Amino acid sequence: MTSVHVPGTASRRHRRREALTGLAFVLPMLVLFLLFRFGPFLGGVFLAFGKYTLGGGFRWTGTANFHRLVGDALFWQSLKVALIYTVVTVPLLVAVAVGMALLVRRSLPGVRFFRAVFFLPVITSLVLAGVVFIWLFNAGGALPRLLGAIGLYDGSWLTNETLAVVAIAVVAVWGRFGFDMLIVLARLQDIPRELEEAATMDGAGAWQRFRHLTLPQLRPVFFFLGVVEVIGSFQVFDVVYIMTGGGPGRSTYTLGYMLYDQAFKYFDFGYASAVAVALFVIVLVIALVQRLVLDREE
Repeated sequence: MTSVHVPGTASRRHRRREALTGLAFVLPMLVLFLLFRFGPFLGGVFLAFGKYTLGGGFRWTGTANFHRLVGDALFWQSLKVALIYTVVTVPLLVAVAVGMALLVRRSLPGVRFFRAVFFLPVITSLVLAGVVFIWLFNAGGALPRLLGAIGLYDGSWLTNETLAVVAIAVVAVWGRFGFDMLIVLARLQDIPRELEEAATMDGAGAWQRFRHLTLPQLRPVFFFLGVVEVIGSFQVFDVVYIMTGGGPGRSTYTLGYMLYDQAFKYFDFGYASAVAVALFVIVLVIALVQRLVLDREE
């Protein structure tokens, strides 16, 4: 009996074989990703509904930890601090990133060197940077001396309840603007130069070109950076731990620091997990709101 050749059968088999081969290479990493990324997440959610001790004992308590969280004044204080810190940090960070990206956008001699220098803080330990900035912001440091010389506040920023959050925000901006600058720069380089040249020939100034041509092109980038930096701001811990320890007067006591305190100072891992779940929900809601606002503008 003569076999009938169906056109495309061989190519479909080849594509199927390639897909299975690719899956065989990806599957181990996918399993590891799910295991070490979603495993701890699900474990944390489970712990939030119980009381866990260092001895390994777990007792199911239902939503007791969340009821306690709602009535905890310290939680609302830490949420307030996290909101203030985010409102100060994220707009400043994006503004600095855009400004630096515009500076290094042009093809000038040595521009690659400056791009590398501006990115250097991203790969620098914020713990080490925090130690250096403690000297900068403390009484007798470079910044208070400079401000005192022109008749402004010359005391320690880290012991001032108003300026402590600003000091932490400055360190965060210093450590993160290089990453955001590269994201903005990549988008700026995708904008056709012909558009700017045409706008210039029509008499548009630098501010008009930036406002009406560049900014609209950066909206998707702003959404991405907004989501990433809001998440990072709500989770800030290392700089707070090194520079202020949550003080003075809990003025820098963020949600991340509260989570650390409950877990590793009071060993209340169930309540700390509830704080983590609440933090996740807050960040998720903010990201969804940002997405809806962007969709409405588009």
